[in-house]
Amino acid sequence: MVGNPQSKVRATPSKGHSKPKPTEKLFHPQSRKAAQLERAHLRKHKLTSAKSKRGKVQNDRNDRFVFFHHALPSDVPALTLPEVHEIIKDVWLHRHDVAIAEEAATRRKGEPRSSKEDKLLAAKKADEEEYRTGLEIPDLTDPMTVELFRRWEDGDPNYLPLLRMIRVSSADPEKILITRKGKREEELEAKAAKEAKAAAKAASKDSNAMALD
Repeated sequence: MVGNPQSKVRATPSKGHSKPKPTEKLFHPQSRKAAQLERAHLRKHKLTSAKSKRGKVQNDRNDRFVFFHHALPSDVPALTLPEVHEIIKDVWLHRHDVAIAEEAATRRKGEPRSSKEDKLLAAKKADEEEYRTGLEIPDLTDPMTVELFRRWEDGDPNYLPLLRMIRVSSADPEKILITRKGKREEELEAKAAKEAKAAAKAASKDSNAMALD
């Protein structure tokens, strides 16, 4: 995966021997939760499309974030990296499967695929390739990003810069590439740096005063 020069790679932090909360039933592609997630995504997609006249690339990116916004369980502060990959592999990459099957079912034997089916298959293949080389999403493993992400409403793209963005890949599933820090994260870091500088200045001033005494 190739990021910009300021991108950072971090390995998944170890959580010891504690057994993570099982999520197989939650995100299994045939589960009731997966079906509810897909229906919610479709409703949100229609709402976003109705309110937006942005270009296709921006819309596709926005729709991706809408999907992962709905994929977040409401009862956890963040996901583990394996859980993020599970959502991508079991739900995200299969979200066109029903439509593809419906199109295929309308074809008679020997008939060519419809243009709609071709487009759906091409979209699925493009998703798989992007996931292999690196799929950019909000950092769902970071509690602060997750908290901010949950406040996102109406698919507003102007809100997204607040979030830390990462790139994950099926080719290297143990690594997270930080592609962009969120503005909120940068604000907190700047505030902490300013406070540390002020504290160091005060300590130096006190030290000089003591030396004069």
